[in-house]
Amino acid sequence: MSYSQAISSLAMHLVPAMALLVLASSSYTTAASLSNDEAAALLRWKASLENQSQSLLPSWDVGSNHSYCNWTGIGCDNTSSITHIILNSVDLTGTLFSFSFSSFPHLIRFELHNNSFYGSIPAQIGNLSKLYYIDFSSNHFIGKVPSELGSLRNLQCLYLHKNNFSGSIPQELGMLTLIWDLQLSKNNLTGPIPTSIWNLSNLDRLILSKNHLSSSIPTLIGNLSKLTSLRLSRNKLSGPIPHSLGNLNSLTQLVLFNNKLSGPIPSELANLTHLQKFSIGNNKLTGRLPQNLCLGGSLITLGASNNNLTGNIPKSLRNCNSLFRVRLENNQLEGNLQEEFGVLPSLDYMDLSYNRFRGKLSKKWGQFRNLTKLVISNNQLTGNMPPDFAAATKLQFLDLSSNHLVGEIPKNLRELGLLFHLNLSNNMLSGNIPTEIFGTQSSLQNLDLAANNLTSSIPREIANCENLQNLNLGENRLAGGIPFEIEKLQFLQSLDLGDNNLMGEIPSQLGKMPRLEKLNLSHNMLSGSIPSSFGDQPTSLTFIDISYNNLKGPLPNTKVFETYEAYRGNGGLCGNQMGLIPCSSPKVKNNADKSRTKTKFVLVVVVPLVGTLFLLLLVVGIFQFLSKRVVLKAESEIQVVHNENLFEIWSYDGKIVYQNIIEATEDFNEKYYIGRGGYGIVYKAKFSNGLVVAVKKTHPSQEGNLVDLKSFRSEIHALIEARHRNIIKLYGFCLDSLRSFLVYEFLEGDSLENKLRNDEIALMFDWGKRMNAIKGVASGLCYMHHECSHPIIHRDISSKNILFDSECVAHISDFGTARLLSLHSSNWTSFAGTFGYAAPELAYTMEVNTKLDVYSFGILTLEVLMGKHPCDLISSLFSLCSSSLSSLPSTFYGILLKNILDNRLPPPEDQVVEKILVTTKLALACVNTDPHLRPSMRQVYVELSKQRPPSKSSFHTITLGQLLDINCI
Repeated sequence: MSYSQAISSLAMHLVPAMALLVLASSSYTTAASLSNDEAAALLRWKASLENQSQSLLPSWDVGSNHSYCNWTGIGCDNTSSITHIILNSVDLTGTLFSFSFSSFPHLIRFELHNNSFYGSIPAQIGNLSKLYYIDFSSNHFIGKVPSELGSLRNLQCLYLHKNNFSGSIPQELGMLTLIWDLQLSKNNLTGPIPTSIWNLSNLDRLILSKNHLSSSIPTLIGNLSKLTSLRLSRNKLSGPIPHSLGNLNSLTQLVLFNNKLSGPIPSELANLTHLQKFSIGNNKLTGRLPQNLCLGGSLITLGASNNNLTGNIPKSLRNCNSLFRVRLENNQLEGNLQEEFGVLPSLDYMDLSYNRFRGKLSKKWGQFRNLTKLVISNNQLTGNMPPDFAAATKLQFLDLSSNHLVGEIPKNLRELGLLFHLNLSNNMLSGNIPTEIFGTQSSLQNLDLAANNLTSSIPREIANCENLQNLNLGENRLAGGIPFEIEKLQFLQSLDLGDNNLMGEIPSQLGKMPRLEKLNLSHNMLSGSIPSSFGDQPTSLTFIDISYNNLKGPLPNTKVFETYEAYRGNGGLCGNQMGLIPCSSPKVKNNADKSRTKTKFVLVVVVPLVGTLFLLLLVVGIFQFLSKRVVLKAESEIQVVHNENLFEIWSYDGKIVYQNIIEATEDFNEKYYIGRGGYGIVYKAKFSNGLVVAVKKTHPSQEGNLVDLKSFRSEIHALIEARHRNIIKLYGFCLDSLRSFLVYEFLEGDSLENKLRNDEIALMFDWGKRMNAIKGVASGLCYMHHECSHPIIHRDISSKNILFDSECVAHISDFGTARLLSLHSSNWTSFAGTFGYAAPELAYTMEVNTKLDVYSFGILTLEVLMGKHPCDLISSLFSLCSSSLSSLPSTFYGILLKNILDNRLPPPEDQVVEKILVTTKLALACVNTDPHLRPSMRQVYVELSKQRPPSKSSFHTITLGQLLDINCI
């Protein structure tokens, strides 16, 4: 080989080697340069975070002895390129706007879980083409989910849950063919689930719960053959459950509760033999539960409450050893409960309330050794309560109320040392209250044995339950006195001993109990005077009822006795309150000295005299009716209403009053018109003695209008039954073929409707007055529902029917649609009420019950808070899961409370904020579309009456979602 050829050959081999050397050098230079760019990009991002957050990353410093690859949360590959940014739970606050996505081409894992990042996610995130894992969950990100995420073809896990994203889920997510875990729950996402999602054949977990997603679940869901967890709860999904769900043989979690799903449960779900969690509660589903729910022996949680399910409990549950939690309440399930279950060794929680189960309680319940909560209330169970319950020693919550149980309460319940809630009310239990159950029950907090046939006395041993908070022994046949040992119950908040045969005096200790808020001693035979301790201030009592006893002496002049209903039916009481004789009156002393003489006088003289007068009035009334003369009636109490001469005359000569009303209104001239009621026109009548009344005129007989006649009579019956500070007073009525009318007290303070409509008047109707108005209406409704001899259902609570007096005290008016509930007659009727206030269940049932008024009260309360009808807010409300008093649509998570309040008023001051928070929470609970989940008006009034410290929350940041606490299966 020549020299030139050798040189040439060397060159041919050397050149590629040199090229490789140059290329390697270039690569090193690029990597070094790139790494420096990444470090600089991280420092720029750190500088954009809030100052406090910057201090949480001290290692992020170019002057540090550590390489940036060793900075907190940073990971690199062998070329020193950043591949991991993991900053979970570091308490950082800031945005991603200054994050240079293009500076991290090798990033494969990006985690910011559980911080306080806000703002939107920039579209540049789509440049991170190597990302396979993103976790931005539990932050405050807003805006839309970026469609650019669809460019990340290597992405396998995407976690954006627990943020404030809005808008629809982008179709582009369907391009993530490698993704197996997609979690977008607890946001404000709307619209349907994109069809492209159903083509992600590698999906193992799809979690979209707690959004506002709508439309139906398509049959394409059956394509996700690898799916093990599907969670779509707390959305607005409607339509049927698709049959194709039965194709998902690997499914272990199927969670669809709190939607609007309807129709039967597909029989194909019997194929899901690996299910561990099956939750379909709070929908509108019908038919039977799948029979093979626990065929594979894996089912842990079963939740199907608040539907319209029928039939028996699936046989596969009979010996389902894995079963831990069961909620089937509020359905129409039936069957003999004694035969439905075997022994479930793992069972912790079971609620079967509000169904149609019959039969006796099985002795097997005692073998449920891990059971902590059992609720079988409101069914048709019969027989005795078996003593075997005591063997379930972990039992903490037992509710068997509203059944047909008989016999005595087992004495060995004392063995349930962890029991804190026992409710056996509204059964037919008899015998004594066993003293044994109070021997070791120091953990007992709630004891309700009301509405049974219990006899004997209240055990003194009850004092052993030192943690007792609520005690209800009302509506029994208990005798004897109230044991003074009750004073040892220092945590007692509610005590109900009403409707018994208790005698003796009221223990003075009751007035000194530090936490007692509600006390009911009504309808007993208690005697003596009211202890002075009830007049001491301050007191925790917010509600007291001592009515219909034999009490005497002065009535304490305290707020708790401000309503007549609290003390009526005690002939010996005196004081300056309504309906009482002043204590200085000679009659009081005379009555005290001559009680026996008075008793004989009543029996010998008054009773025959009243009977004679009654017969005389009856004859006169019949004669006048037959003669088609004016019939004018007044209540017996009218004679003592502030000694108004006009109504003293009315009691024995209605014709004079009738003529005075015609003259005062100039035969109902239009110039005296002041408004319109539900079925008549209202006029103002002023008499010569200065008395002013309101007269509602109608013509039922002349026009043959039976509806108006029925309304006329309904209003009379309701208002004769009702006497309350917050209910308009009826003075009398006239039923005549030409002029029929009712006469009420005149309230000069206008209606709630007008107060809210007029901007100038609304400004004077400040937050304090509004809170008092809401509480006043609640007090009136509580009285109507729970305190009258027959519950009164108003059926038309609306802003036009709430009137105010000169002191801005709210009064419920217009009882034309009211109904008195009776246990012995039908409580079904035609529609009545005002659209926008009427409960939604009236669309499919016409049953009259108290929950109709509760819903209307909720609407009215929101109207007072917002200054306008809450139609826009209510339109998104749907059926919710059961909690104490409240429930929460996910719609409300992003709505600030301050943004819905009446903006014509200045923001509420600190002392009013807590009242507004509680009131709003109660209103939202009242408008629950499931009537079973609404509170009673008694619960509402008690909550509104509680004294609370000023709110520590920042009013300007509180959302509607934060007001409510959900505990769903």
